[in-house]
Amino acid sequence: MTGGAGADPVDRALLGALRKTGASAGGLYELADDEPVLQLTVMSGIPAPFLEPWSRVALAAPIPVAVAARERRLVWAGGQQQLARDFPRTAVAVPYDFALAAAPVGDGATGHGALLLMWPAGHAPQLSADEYEAVAASCRRLAALLDERPRPRGPAAPAGAPRVVSPPPPRSVSPREALAAVDYLERMPGGCCALDLEGRFTLVTTGAAELLGGPDTGLIGSRPWDALPWLRDPAFEDRYRAAVISRRAMSFTACRPPDRWLTFRLFPDARGLSVWISPSEKDYGPVTPPPAQGEVVPARAGQIYHVLHLAAALTEAVGVRDVVDLIAGQIVPAFGAQGMIMYAAEGGRLHTIGHRGYPPEAIAAFEGVALDAAHSPAVHALATGESSFFSSPEDIERDYPGLLRLTGKASRAVLPLVVSGRPVGCCILSYTRPRTFSPQERQVLTSLAGLIAQALDRARLYDTKQQLAHDLQAGLLPHSLPEVPGFAVAGRYLPSTRGMEIGGDFYDLIRLDEGHIAAVIGDVQGHNAAAAAFMGQARTAVRAYAAAGVSPGEVLARTNRLLTDLDPELFTSCLYVHIDLRTRRACLAGAGHPPPILRHPDRHTSVLHVPPGLLLGIDPDARYSATEITLPSRSVLALYTDGLVETPGVDPERSVAELAGRLHDAPPLGPERLADALLEKDADTDRQDDVALLLLSALPSGPAIPV
Repeated sequence: MTGGAGADPVDRALLGALRKTGASAGGLYELADDEPVLQLTVMSGIPAPFLEPWSRVALAAPIPVAVAARERRLVWAGGQQQLARDFPRTAVAVPYDFALAAAPVGDGATGHGALLLMWPAGHAPQLSADEYEAVAASCRRLAALLDERPRPRGPAAPAGAPRVVSPPPPRSVSPREALAAVDYLERMPGGCCALDLEGRFTLVTTGAAELLGGPDTGLIGSRPWDALPWLRDPAFEDRYRAAVISRRAMSFTACRPPDRWLTFRLFPDARGLSVWISPSEKDYGPVTPPPAQGEVVPARAGQIYHVLHLAAALTEAVGVRDVVDLIAGQIVPAFGAQGMIMYAAEGGRLHTIGHRGYPPEAIAAFEGVALDAAHSPAVHALATGESSFFSSPEDIERDYPGLLRLTGKASRAVLPLVVSGRPVGCCILSYTRPRTFSPQERQVLTSLAGLIAQALDRARLYDTKQQLAHDLQAGLLPHSLPEVPGFAVAGRYLPSTRGMEIGGDFYDLIRLDEGHIAAVIGDVQGHNAAAAAFMGQARTAVRAYAAAGVSPGEVLARTNRLLTDLDPELFTSCLYVHIDLRTRRACLAGAGHPPPILRHPDRHTSVLHVPPGLLLGIDPDARYSATEITLPSRSVLALYTDGLVETPGVDPERSVAELAGRLHDAPPLGPERLADALLEKDADTDRQDDVALLLLSALPSGPAIPV
């Protein structure tokens, strides 16, 4: 819907925001009533197709308006470089120079939505104080208007296209002035024409018509790349898009068949573009002829950037669940679908890996269907390798009787997911109402299917590797810790969130005999399968030498010689503690490992000094000394790896002291709950290193501490 400011106060408020902030374009995103999606409802200064990839934005998406609404803060990108750094997915789809701000509208967790504002290229790196206040005032004004608007009752109506409002003309002119302006343009050398913001001709002078192909071309109301086959190269439309968004003058040269070279200069403003066309004195050589009638035309620039936007989103997906969530949360809203099913092809059958908007009986009906089965649109698409589009219930009922009644969907796009001729799955986007799929939309969806297929294939391989890594890690760590008289113990392991989620951190508790135990913790260099295998060797060696009854220092020395002989080009830190259960005397020896922490019965903590020793696996002749301490009743000995305390740019001693402070501040819990409390801030964070923790709590002679 396009028009002037109209009577809607929200439309006028948006135009007021552009005027007060000096922004060249903007739009209002409102939060949907029934789903976590932001819907573009009104915009100005930019054609609606430019923002089509973001007409519906998932609230969780890494998109400026979603971040502003979700985090309740102003988001600013002062140019293309900052946009590429902070929001690469947006930058790849809008590769032009402009400044951008997104600000939350309304109060509460997510308020009403967000205001998007764009400034021409050359804006200062930061908003000025006046601009910042103007943005805030505009958001308050919009929020007040939306608060007054009655909320819809019942099911939400289908989201429509955003209203596009135009600023009023700078001034009105008389018929005499209009004729004088046309006279002026007709006298200009070359030719002049005017385009509205959506690229349609609104004025073509006689000179321009002659240069473009004669006076009978009927250009008014059409777009240059639609009306003139020799301007269908996406590069020409791209220059128009660049001029509209950056508000900078642009130019390009094109060849009108057979050999007439023309130079186009574009001068944009808030209402459209003025174009001056002149013959070029330079011959740029032969060009590819335009496509003949019936031939496939090149993809439009807008289509290319739409696919790039979605492709960039797919590159962020890691596992299968990420791919499914991305398609459901962003691709489905982008194409206005009400339903989605994702199938993976495994063992000659289709298995559902994700769905939205379908009843359970519809999912069950096609679960596990064989790839050679009949009457399945997904199987047919994979068999032919071609996408299928059903625009009406009649189309569906003709080919697949009963499918409409089962699914409740009146139209659908069935996209086969094929990689190098190998079927990996199928994606179905469906609609509750009839829908006509334009040739351009079919082209985009078919291209997107190839990207989804690659993302799904890559994600399934990643999930397989992750499962193997998880199984390997689980097999090398103790499944449970033995019960120890007079002590309560707890062990924890958190993998790194980077890479394969596998590492070399390990811990163990060894029953040596009825009166003695050994606790060990270590950290192998690296986060891969080789590190995990080396960790298994180190843990096995420590167990073997501990069982031989040698001293802690000698356990480390013998383990070091064995690991050095294996020559794995890896090394590990280690801390070994031998405890006499009768006397509660502990003998500690370390090999380059962070110092243990002892929480005393009165809850004050001490960072224990262990004689330093060289990392295991470097020097076969290294020697290791030990120190002895007593573990009083109600004390807690904490052994940990550096992933729990290391922070980039922070002194390690300070980090260890902070952990000691957290141990001091923790209430008198049993080791299980205490371990959870110590790891609480690390459990849901992005960890660059894995973490191991082993707690030994000396029980009192009275009632036990609650576990």
